[in-house]
This record gives sequence, structure tokens and C-alpha cells, in this order.
Amino acid sequence: MIVGVPKESFPGERRVALTPAVVPNLLKAGFEVVLETGAGVEASYPDADYVERGARILPERSEVFRTADVVVQVLCPGSNDRTGKADLPLLRRDQILIGFLRPLGSIETVQELAATGVTAFSVELMPRITRAQSMDVLSSMATICGYKAVLLAADTLPRLFPMLTTAAGTITPARVFIIGAGVAGLQAIATARRLGAVTSAYDLRPAAKEQVHSVGGRFVELPIQVEDAQDSRGYAKAQDETFYQRQAELLGKVVAESDVVVTAAVVPGKKPPVLITRQMVGKMAPGSVIVDLAAERGGNCEASRAGEVVIEQGVTVIGTINLASTVPYHASQMYARNITAFLLHLFRDGKFHPDPGDEIFRETLVTQDGEVVNARVREFFGLPALTMQSKT
Repeated sequence: MIVGVPKESFPGERRVALTPAVVPNLLKAGFEVVLETGAGVEASYPDADYVERGARILPERSEVFRTADVVVQVLCPGSNDRTGKADLPLLRRDQILIGFLRPLGSIETVQELAATGVTAFSVELMPRITRAQSMDVLSSMATICGYKAVLLAADTLPRLFPMLTTAAGTITPARVFIIGAGVAGLQAIATARRLGAVTSAYDLRPAAKEQVHSVGGRFVELPIQVEDAQDSRGYAKAQDETFYQRQAELLGKVVAESDVVVTAAVVPGKKPPVLITRQMVGKMAPGSVIVDLAAERGGNCEASRAGEVVIEQGVTVIGTINLASTVPYHASQMYARNITAFLLHLFRDGKFHPDPGDEIFRETLVTQDGEVVNARVREFFGLPALTMQSKT
């Protein structure tokens, strides 16, 4: 069984799906590993490091797709909405594709992928269960994003983060407010604390309070009732517009008093709620910074623009996307470990062992035998339920 790693083609994407360190584990499990020339160079993994560990380097992208039984990417067609379609003709029936697919983004794109006959697994659909923790790519990438968001804010803010006692007197610490205490939010809290800022956070899920405290943040409690705050996968559930309007009113004071706000409130498959209005931005002190980690999907801040940094009423609003790619060495390392664990779960002795009874297999499988077979994806797009799943 040959695992192929093409070079990422999305503009500015610097990660690579497998790193040299995981190659020996895959070889030991009965795989062969091939990579496109230069696949890991942008992440500081030269071809020679892969060859030293037992992988083969192929000169052409098409050759990687033609040779591989399993293609592993970071951004597959779907999540790569710029150049991903160019890979569709390179895929073939019964080949296996693993990576970010953005399966809840566009049904047309998912159906185009299904039409190739490829058996595609979407890593962002990995169930949040104990057995799948080592395969949780979303958590790995969110960790990177939360860390980098605070560094961007610190670099942009015209103030220092820590309290300093100097010959010129005492400098008060910056006040950082994190909205959304998922994995990215918690990492942002921890990073801001390490930089010396006074850090607080809010999340509509009551269970997040203890997690915020565990990383040194102060939890902001709002006098607003939340029912059914999270789904069975542990993600925040979308609320109605009345709730979000009331929430924004109550958050306004905390936002106005903050030097930095990092928003990380994302609801899977939904447009992110607007938590910071332009009116709220206008009440922040000049020079304040907002980093919107939900900008790519529409943003938690009304002033955000995906992929851009804008100045709104004296406040810098950072909508930079794909932050994980800006730390490509460790982002690739974490991604590769997650993907390796997933491969070792799906394959035994180098052979594919599909198990529809296995939650990990069932929840991540999106396309097979020319069909969109994932029940969650079909329900999301209003497709009729399949009466009988295709068999591998």
C-alpha cells in the first residue's frame, strides 16, 4: 500500500501532510511513502530528510497521484477552493483521499469529488471521542491558531503586554479578552498570560468556565440564560438572533475596556455569529486590536474582512486566514502525527480494513463508489438518506 504526499497547491500554504519523523512508523506498518519533489521544503523539511527515513521522491505531481493508493493532503479539493479542482482529474476510482475537505461548504464540490470514485475521508469530521484524540487534527491546528493570534495582536498593539516596573515608572499590563473558549481560545488565553497580559474570556458553554480557570484566565459571566449550549460533539450550538443581540449588548462593556480582543466563536456548518458590532469597535481605545479567528467563514466581528487587516475607527481588525500555515514546521509535525494515527487505525498490515460499525470510520467517510455517503453531510444539504451504504 503506497501513501502519496503531493505538494500543497493552495496559495501561501506552507504545511506538508507527512513529516520525515513519521515515515519509519508507516514503513513498519507495511506502507510505502512517496512525495512530490519539494513537498516539505516550505515547512523546513527538505527532500533529503525524507529519503534518509526511507521515503521516495517523485518529480511530478501527477506521478504521485498515479503511484499512490492513498493520497494524503492538508487542503484537499473542497477546502482548497483556489486550486483544488486541478487535482480532481488526477484522482481515480477506489483510491483513498485523506485531508481537510470542508464537506459542509459546498454540495457541488463534494459531489464533484464523489464523481471521481475516490474514497474520501474528511479529517474535520473526526468524532470527539477518547479513541480519536490522537487523530484530532482540528484541535492540533486550533492550538497553533490560538497561539499565533495572540502573537499577531502583541506585535500590532502599540502597548506592551506585561506589567513592567522601570526607571520611568510602572507600565500597566495590557487587557486581553478572548471570546470563545474552545481549543484555539484556551491556547490564546494561555499565550496571553505567558506574555504577561491580564486575560479574561467568555464562552456560552458553562463547562468552559473551569477550562478558562485552568489556563489562568478570568471567566466573564453574563446574566443571560443559555439553553442547550453545546452539541454531542462538544461544540457550541447556534442560538437565535435574539440571544446574540442580547449577548452583544452585555459583551460591549468588556470589549470597550480591552486592549486586545481575540474572537474564536465558530459553529460547525454555520456562519459564525457576529459578536462585535461596528458600534462596539468604535468604543474601544485607539490602537486597540481585534483578531478574528472566524474571519474566513464570515467573522465574529462586523468589521472583519477575510484575509485582510483593516483599520476601523482607530482599531486594527486582523482577519488573516490560515494562521496554522504561518507556523508550518510544528503545524506539519502535529498534522502528520494525527494523520499517521488515522492511517494506522484504518489499515492493518498495510491493507485497508473498512468497518462501518466503527464511529471513526463512519463519521469521517464522505464519498465512496461515486456517492456522497456521509449521513451528516447528506442531512446538512437536505439529500435523502441512503437506503443502503455502499460496501468497500
